[in-house]
Amino acid sequence: MKKILALVMVLCMVMVLMPAACADEVIHISLGHDNHPGEPLTMAGEFWAQRLEEVSGGTMVMDLYPSSSAGAKTDLIDQLMAGDPMMVVGDGGFAADYGVPDASIINGPYLFSGWDDVTKLTSSDLWTELKQQMADAGMTVVSDNWWYGCRNTMSVKELKTPEDFKGLIIRVPNSSVYIDSFKALGAAPTAMNLNEVYPALNQGTIEAVENPLSVHLANSIDEVCPYLCMDKHFYQITFIVMSTDFFNSLTEEQQGWLLETGKEAAEYQNDLMLKAEEASIQEMVDRGVQISEVDFDAFAEAAKSFYTDSASAKNWSDGLYERVLEILG
Repeated sequence: MKKILALVMVLCMVMVLMPAACADEVIHISLGHDNHPGEPLTMAGEFWAQRLEEVSGGTMVMDLYPSSSAGAKTDLIDQLMAGDPMMVVGDGGFAADYGVPDASIINGPYLFSGWDDVTKLTSSDLWTELKQQMADAGMTVVSDNWWYGCRNTMSVKELKTPEDFKGLIIRVPNSSVYIDSFKALGAAPTAMNLNEVYPALNQGTIEAVENPLSVHLANSIDEVCPYLCMDKHFYQITFIVMSTDFFNSLTEEQQGWLLETGKEAAEYQNDLMLKAEEASIQEMVDRGVQISEVDFDAFAEAAKSFYTDSASAKNWSDGLYERVLEILG
Protein backbone atom coordinates (compact mmCIF):
# COMPACT_ATOMS: atom_id res chain seq x y z
CA MET A 1 0.00 0.00 0.00
CA LYS A 2 2.84 2.39 0.86
CA LYS A 3 4.47 1.61 -2.50
CA ILE A 4 1.24 2.44 -4.33
CA LEU A 5 0.86 5.72 -2.45
CA ALA A 6 4.48 6.63 -3.20
CA LEU A 7 3.95 5.89 -6.90
CA VAL A 8 0.80 8.04 -7.00
CA MET A 9 2.68 10.92 -5.35
CA VAL A 10 5.50 10.67 -7.90
CA LEU A 11 3.03 10.68 -10.82
CA CYS A 12 1.26 13.70 -9.39
CA MET A 13 4.55 15.57 -9.11
CA VAL A 14 5.43 14.71 -12.72
CA MET A 15 2.05 15.96 -13.92
CA VAL A 16 2.51 19.23 -12.02
CA LEU A 17 5.98 19.75 -13.43
CA MET A 18 5.19 18.83 -17.06
CA PRO A 19 3.55 22.14 -18.12
CA ALA A 20 6.50 24.11 -16.78
CA ALA A 21 8.91 21.92 -18.75
CA CYS A 22 6.87 22.39 -21.94
CA ALA A 23 6.69 26.13 -21.37
CA ASP A 24 10.46 26.33 -21.07
CA GLU A 25 11.11 24.23 -24.19
CA VAL A 26 12.87 26.22 -26.93
CA ILE A 27 11.49 25.66 -30.41
CA HIS A 28 13.97 26.11 -33.27
CA ILE A 29 12.64 26.99 -36.72
CA SER A 30 14.96 27.29 -39.74
CA LEU A 31 14.58 29.86 -42.52
CA GLY A 32 16.58 29.02 -45.62
CA HIS A 33 16.83 31.08 -48.82
CA ASP A 34 19.09 32.10 -51.72
CA ASN A 35 19.66 35.74 -50.84
CA HIS A 36 22.95 37.11 -49.53
CA PRO A 37 23.73 39.18 -46.42
CA GLY A 38 22.84 42.83 -46.97
CA GLU A 39 19.90 42.14 -49.29
CA PRO A 40 16.46 43.32 -48.13
CA LEU A 41 15.07 39.81 -47.71
CA THR A 42 18.06 38.68 -45.65
CA MET A 43 17.86 41.75 -43.43
CA ALA A 44 14.14 41.20 -42.95
CA GLY A 45 14.83 37.62 -41.90
CA GLU A 46 17.27 38.88 -39.29
CA PHE A 47 14.68 41.39 -38.06
CA TRP A 48 12.04 38.64 -37.87
CA ALA A 49 14.32 36.34 -35.90
CA GLN A 50 15.03 39.08 -33.38
CA ARG A 51 11.37 40.03 -32.97
CA LEU A 52 10.21 36.40 -32.65
CA GLU A 53 12.74 35.72 -29.90
CA GLU A 54 11.71 38.92 -28.08
CA VAL A 55 7.96 38.32 -28.32
CA SER A 56 8.21 34.67 -27.33
CA GLY A 57 10.50 35.38 -24.39
CA GLY A 58 13.26 33.33 -25.99
CA THR A 59 11.13 30.19 -26.37
CA MET A 60 11.04 30.42 -30.19
CA VAL A 61 14.31 30.80 -32.09
CA MET A 62 14.68 31.30 -35.82
CA ASP A 63 17.88 29.85 -37.29
CA LEU A 64 18.82 31.70 -40.50
CA TYR A 65 20.48 30.10 -43.53
CA PRO A 66 21.08 32.69 -46.29
CA SER A 67 23.04 32.18 -49.53
CA SER A 68 21.68 28.64 -50.04
CA SER A 69 23.77 27.54 -47.04
CA ALA A 70 21.11 25.02 -46.00
CA GLY A 71 20.80 23.63 -49.52
CA ALA A 72 18.95 24.31 -52.76
CA LYS A 73 15.35 25.52 -52.53
CA THR A 74 13.98 22.23 -53.85
CA ASP A 75 15.79 20.38 -51.04
CA LEU A 76 14.40 22.77 -48.44
CA ILE A 77 10.90 22.36 -49.80
CA ASP A 78 11.23 18.58 -49.54
CA GLN A 79 12.21 18.99 -45.88
CA LEU A 80 9.27 21.31 -45.29
CA MET A 81 6.79 18.93 -46.93
CA ALA A 82 8.17 16.12 -44.77
CA GLY A 83 7.13 18.10 -41.67
CA ASP A 84 10.52 19.46 -40.62
CA PRO A 85 10.59 22.86 -38.82
CA MET A 86 11.82 24.55 -42.00
CA MET A 87 10.53 27.80 -43.53
CA VAL A 88 11.07 28.58 -47.21
CA VAL A 89 10.60 31.69 -49.33
CA GLY A 90 7.93 30.82 -51.88
CA ASP A 91 6.09 32.42 -54.75
CA GLY A 92 3.20 31.57 -57.05
CA GLY A 93 5.28 29.34 -59.30
CA PHE A 94 6.62 27.41 -56.34
CA ALA A 95 3.11 26.90 -54.97
CA ALA A 96 1.89 25.70 -58.37
CA ASP A 97 4.63 23.08 -58.57
CA TYR A 98 3.54 21.76 -55.16
CA GLY A 99 -0.16 21.34 -55.72
CA VAL A 100 -1.80 24.77 -56.14
CA PRO A 101 -1.85 25.40 -59.92
CA ASP A 102 -3.95 28.59 -59.72
CA ALA A 103 -1.21 30.29 -57.69
CA SER A 104 1.08 30.47 -60.72
CA ILE A 105 -0.94 33.32 -62.20
CA ILE A 106 0.44 35.77 -59.64
CA ASN A 107 3.84 35.29 -61.30
CA GLY A 108 2.47 35.76 -64.80
CA PRO A 109 4.59 38.05 -67.02
CA TYR A 110 3.62 41.72 -67.25
CA LEU A 111 0.48 41.11 -65.15
CA PHE A 112 1.14 44.00 -62.75
CA SER A 113 2.13 47.51 -63.77
CA GLY A 114 3.07 48.58 -60.22
CA TRP A 115 2.90 47.71 -56.53
CA ASP A 116 -0.59 49.19 -56.26
CA ASP A 117 -1.78 46.35 -58.51
CA VAL A 118 -0.06 43.86 -56.21
CA THR A 119 -1.89 45.30 -53.20
CA LYS A 120 -5.22 44.96 -55.00
CA LEU A 121 -4.60 41.25 -55.50
CA THR A 122 -3.28 40.51 -52.02
CA SER A 123 -6.32 42.26 -50.52
CA SER A 124 -8.76 40.12 -52.52
CA ASP A 125 -10.83 37.04 -51.69
CA LEU A 126 -8.84 35.19 -54.36
CA TRP A 127 -5.63 35.66 -52.38
CA THR A 128 -7.32 34.29 -49.23
CA GLU A 129 -8.52 31.27 -51.21
CA LEU A 130 -5.04 30.62 -52.63
CA LYS A 131 -3.49 30.68 -49.15
CA GLN A 132 -6.07 28.19 -47.92
CA GLN A 133 -5.32 25.93 -50.88
CA MET A 134 -1.62 26.09 -50.01
CA ALA A 135 -2.33 25.15 -46.39
CA ASP A 136 -4.45 22.22 -47.60
CA ALA A 137 -1.54 21.15 -49.83
CA GLY A 138 0.74 20.99 -46.78
CA MET A 139 2.39 24.42 -46.74
CA THR A 140 0.98 27.13 -44.52
CA VAL A 141 1.75 30.78 -45.28
CA VAL A 142 3.06 32.32 -42.05
CA SER A 143 4.04 35.67 -43.57
CA ASP A 144 2.79 37.00 -46.88
CA ASN A 145 2.91 39.94 -49.27
CA TRP A 146 6.70 40.26 -49.23
CA TRP A 147 7.56 42.46 -52.21
CA TYR A 148 10.63 40.66 -53.48
CA GLY A 149 11.19 43.32 -56.10
CA CYS A 150 10.51 44.27 -59.67
CA ARG A 151 12.39 41.75 -61.81
CA ASN A 152 14.45 43.01 -64.75
CA THR A 153 16.84 41.38 -67.18
CA MET A 154 20.64 41.70 -67.34
CA SER A 155 22.46 40.31 -70.35
CA VAL A 156 25.67 40.11 -72.32
CA LYS A 157 24.03 41.97 -75.22
CA GLU A 158 21.63 44.90 -75.47
CA LEU A 159 17.91 44.06 -75.23
CA LYS A 160 15.33 46.67 -76.23
CA THR A 161 12.37 44.90 -77.84
CA PRO A 162 10.50 41.60 -77.40
CA GLU A 163 12.17 40.39 -80.60
CA ASP A 164 15.57 40.69 -78.89
CA PHE A 165 14.48 37.95 -76.45
CA LYS A 166 13.91 35.34 -79.16
CA GLY A 167 16.37 32.50 -78.65
CA LEU A 168 17.97 34.23 -75.65
CA ILE A 169 19.47 31.70 -73.22
CA ILE A 170 18.31 33.13 -69.90
CA ARG A 171 18.62 31.73 -66.40
CA VAL A 172 15.37 31.42 -64.47
CA PRO A 173 14.51 29.83 -61.10
CA ASN A 174 13.59 26.16 -61.16
CA SER A 175 9.87 26.82 -61.52
CA SER A 176 7.45 25.98 -64.34
CA VAL A 177 5.83 29.42 -64.41
CA TYR A 178 9.17 31.19 -65.01
CA ILE A 179 10.03 28.77 -67.78
CA ASP A 180 6.61 29.19 -69.41
CA SER A 181 6.79 32.99 -69.11
CA PHE A 182 10.02 33.32 -71.06
CA LYS A 183 9.00 30.69 -73.58
CA ALA A 184 6.05 32.99 -74.35
CA LEU A 185 8.61 35.63 -75.39
CA GLY A 186 10.45 33.10 -77.54
CA ALA A 187 13.46 32.89 -75.20
CA ALA A 188 15.30 29.72 -74.17
CA PRO A 189 14.93 29.66 -70.36
CA THR A 190 17.38 27.54 -68.38
CA ALA A 191 16.66 26.69 -64.73
CA MET A 192 19.55 26.82 -62.27
CA ASN A 193 20.32 27.82 -58.71
CA LEU A 194 21.19 31.46 -58.13
CA ASN A 195 24.68 30.66 -56.84
CA GLU A 196 25.52 29.02 -60.18
CA VAL A 197 24.59 32.02 -62.32
CA TYR A 198 27.81 34.08 -62.20
CA PRO A 199 30.11 31.27 -63.37
CA ALA A 200 27.57 30.22 -66.02
CA LEU A 201 27.53 33.76 -67.44
CA ASN A 202 31.30 33.99 -67.23
CA GLN A 203 31.68 30.74 -69.15
CA GLY A 204 29.06 31.64 -71.77
CA THR A 205 26.68 28.84 -70.79
CA ILE A 206 23.87 31.39 -70.49
CA GLU A 207 23.45 34.89 -71.95
CA ALA A 208 21.13 36.59 -69.47
CA VAL A 209 19.56 36.45 -66.02
CA GLU A 210 16.45 38.09 -64.52
CA ASN A 211 16.06 39.27 -60.94
CA PRO A 212 15.38 42.38 -58.87
CA LEU A 213 18.15 44.98 -59.20
CA SER A 214 19.40 44.52 -55.63
CA VAL A 215 19.85 40.79 -56.25
CA HIS A 216 21.76 41.46 -59.49
CA LEU A 217 24.10 43.77 -57.61
CA ALA A 218 24.54 41.46 -54.62
CA ASN A 219 25.66 38.74 -57.02
CA SER A 220 27.96 41.09 -59.02
CA ILE A 221 26.11 40.30 -62.25
CA ASP A 222 27.23 43.64 -63.73
CA GLU A 223 30.76 42.22 -63.93
CA VAL A 224 29.64 39.73 -66.59
CA CYS A 225 26.50 41.44 -67.96
CA PRO A 226 27.03 45.07 -69.00
CA TYR A 227 23.42 45.56 -70.17
CA LEU A 228 20.25 46.06 -68.12
CA CYS A 229 16.83 45.85 -69.75
CA MET A 230 14.18 47.47 -67.54
CA ASP A 231 11.37 45.28 -68.85
CA LYS A 232 9.74 44.89 -65.39
CA HIS A 233 8.35 41.49 -66.32
CA PHE A 234 7.38 40.52 -62.75
CA TYR A 235 6.38 42.63 -59.76
CA GLN A 236 7.11 39.64 -57.61
CA ILE A 237 5.12 38.75 -54.52
CA THR A 238 6.78 36.25 -52.22
CA PHE A 239 5.66 34.65 -48.98
CA ILE A 240 7.12 32.46 -46.26
CA VAL A 241 5.70 28.97 -45.83
CA MET A 242 6.18 26.16 -43.33
CA SER A 243 4.78 22.67 -42.98
CA THR A 244 1.06 22.75 -42.19
CA ASP A 245 1.53 19.80 -39.84
CA PHE A 246 4.32 21.58 -37.98
CA PHE A 247 2.35 24.84 -37.80
CA ASN A 248 -0.64 22.97 -36.38
CA SER A 249 1.61 21.36 -33.75
CA LEU A 250 2.32 24.81 -32.27
CA THR A 251 0.09 26.22 -29.57
CA GLU A 252 -2.32 29.01 -30.50
CA GLU A 253 -0.09 31.45 -28.65
CA GLN A 254 3.02 30.29 -30.54
CA GLN A 255 1.20 30.54 -33.86
CA GLY A 256 0.18 34.08 -32.93
CA TRP A 257 3.77 35.07 -32.14
CA LEU A 258 4.97 33.68 -35.47
CA LEU A 259 2.22 35.37 -37.52
CA GLU A 260 2.46 38.69 -35.67
CA THR A 261 6.21 39.02 -36.10
CA GLY A 262 5.97 37.69 -39.66
CA LYS A 263 3.67 40.59 -40.56
CA GLU A 264 6.14 43.04 -39.03
CA ALA A 265 8.96 41.45 -41.02
CA ALA A 266 7.01 41.73 -44.30
CA GLU A 267 6.41 45.45 -43.77
CA TYR A 268 10.07 45.94 -42.84
CA GLN A 269 11.22 44.06 -45.93
CA ASN A 270 8.96 45.98 -48.30
CA ASP A 271 10.29 49.30 -47.04
CA LEU A 272 13.87 48.09 -47.47
CA MET A 273 13.14 46.78 -50.96
CA LEU A 274 11.67 50.07 -52.22
CA LYS A 275 14.69 51.99 -50.92
CA ALA A 276 17.08 49.39 -52.37
CA GLU A 277 15.44 49.57 -55.82
CA GLU A 278 15.90 53.34 -55.96
CA ALA A 279 19.51 53.12 -54.82
CA SER A 280 20.27 50.19 -57.14
CA ILE A 281 19.45 52.14 -60.31
CA GLN A 282 22.03 54.79 -59.43
CA GLU A 283 24.56 52.12 -58.48
CA MET A 284 24.05 50.43 -61.85
CA VAL A 285 24.79 53.75 -63.56
CA ASP A 286 27.87 54.27 -61.37
CA ARG A 287 29.15 50.80 -62.29
CA GLY A 288 28.87 51.62 -65.99
CA VAL A 289 25.90 49.42 -66.82
CA GLN A 290 24.04 50.44 -69.99
CA ILE A 291 20.33 50.74 -69.10
CA SER A 292 17.51 50.38 -71.64
CA GLU A 293 14.00 51.62 -70.87
CA VAL A 294 11.45 49.69 -72.93
CA ASP A 295 7.80 49.74 -74.01
CA PHE A 296 6.05 47.75 -71.24
CA ASP A 297 2.85 47.37 -73.28
CA ALA A 298 4.76 45.92 -76.23
CA PHE A 299 6.31 43.26 -73.99
CA ALA A 300 2.96 42.53 -72.34
CA GLU A 301 1.37 41.98 -75.75
CA ALA A 302 4.26 39.73 -76.88
CA ALA A 303 3.92 37.53 -73.78
CA LYS A 304 0.12 37.32 -73.86
CA SER A 305 0.16 33.70 -75.05
CA PHE A 306 1.28 32.73 -71.54
CA TYR A 307 -2.28 33.36 -70.31
CA THR A 308 -3.88 31.22 -73.03
CA ASP A 309 -1.46 28.63 -74.37
CA SER A 310 1.17 27.87 -71.69
CA ALA A 311 1.34 24.65 -69.72
CA SER A 312 0.72 26.72 -66.58
CA ALA A 313 -2.48 28.28 -67.95
CA LYS A 314 -3.87 24.92 -69.00
CA ASN A 315 -3.91 23.88 -65.33
CA TRP A 316 -5.85 26.91 -64.07
CA SER A 317 -9.45 26.94 -62.92
CA ASP A 318 -11.96 28.17 -65.50
CA GLY A 319 -12.18 31.96 -65.59
CA LEU A 320 -9.15 32.54 -63.34
CA TYR A 321 -7.41 35.02 -65.66
CA GLU A 322 -10.61 37.01 -66.14
CA ARG A 323 -11.13 37.08 -62.38
CA VAL A 324 -7.66 38.50 -61.83
CA LEU A 325 -8.16 41.16 -64.50
CA GLU A 326 -11.40 42.18 -62.78
CA ILE A 327 -9.61 42.50 -59.43
CA LEU A 328 -6.92 44.69 -61.00
CA GLY A 329 -9.55 46.82 -62.68
